[in-house]
This record gives sequence, structure tokens and C-alpha cells, in this order.
Amino acid sequence: MRKLNILCVDDQREVLAALKKDLSFFEPIATFNEAESANEAEEVVRELTTAGESFFLVVCDHIMPGENGVDFLARLSRDGVLAETHKILLTGLADQQDTIRAINDAKIDLYMEKPWDGDELLKAVKKLLGKYVQAHNLSDAAFQEYLD
Repeated sequence: MRKLNILCVDDQREVLAALKKDLSFFEPIATFNEAESANEAEEVVRELTTAGESFFLVVCDHIMPGENGVDFLARLSRDGVLAETHKILLTGLADQQDTIRAINDAKIDLYMEKPWDGDELLKAVKKLLGKYVQAHNLSDAAFQEYLD
């Protein structure tokens, strides 16, 4: 079975470590990719998609130096690179306009405030995995224990 790709993007190493820990339940079926900026994340995405890989999930911080998470996710969604990828936006600071843009332009699936609840994140990712498995006609049996 080919492992699914998960990309976590945050400019703080501690946050990336916490995400990986909270999502470690999926390690048998997923490969974790990390990036500390939108530019670095784009390099990871381009490298893996060029190699024929796709992404099941991107968990991205909103406020980062350089390009913010909403702009990054919106741009890659418009370009078609992450059009079918599930997206979670993490934020500590956001206003209503940011929220609207995240939903309308970046097509995010979930908006979570920092600090997030690990159990809530796990439950959300299980639901998104179920949608992904169904949309891509993957064998439910291979993913059964990881679904909601």
C-alpha cells in the first residue's frame, strides 16, 4: 500500500513537533513532510507532485513570515496543485475577513485555533481521511482502523 502524504507547515519547530506527535496515529499509513515557510512548503509540494505523489492533507499555520497560510493555500488551490487536498488552517490570530478568504479562496476544510485540542484534531483528520478514501476509490479495508 502506498502511504499518504501529510504536509505540516509552521514557522515554529515546536508546533511542527506537536503536530507530528498529535498525528502520529497515522504513521503506519502516512508520510509526514514538514516545512517552516510557504516557500519551503511549495518546494516540498512541487518535488513530490513532480515525482507523481499527491497530498492527502496539508495542516498550515496562518501567520508566518513571508507569505501567510491563507495566501499559500489559496494560490496552490487555484493552480490546481492542492485542489483535491484536504486543508486545515491553524491560527492564533485571525479576523473575520481572513476566515472568509480561507474558506472561499483557499478551500480549507477546517479552521482550528491554536492551541488546538489533540483529540479534536485526530477526530477531524479521521473524518477527512474517510472523505479522501471515498473520493479516490481507495480500499476501505486498508484504512478501516484509521477512519472515524
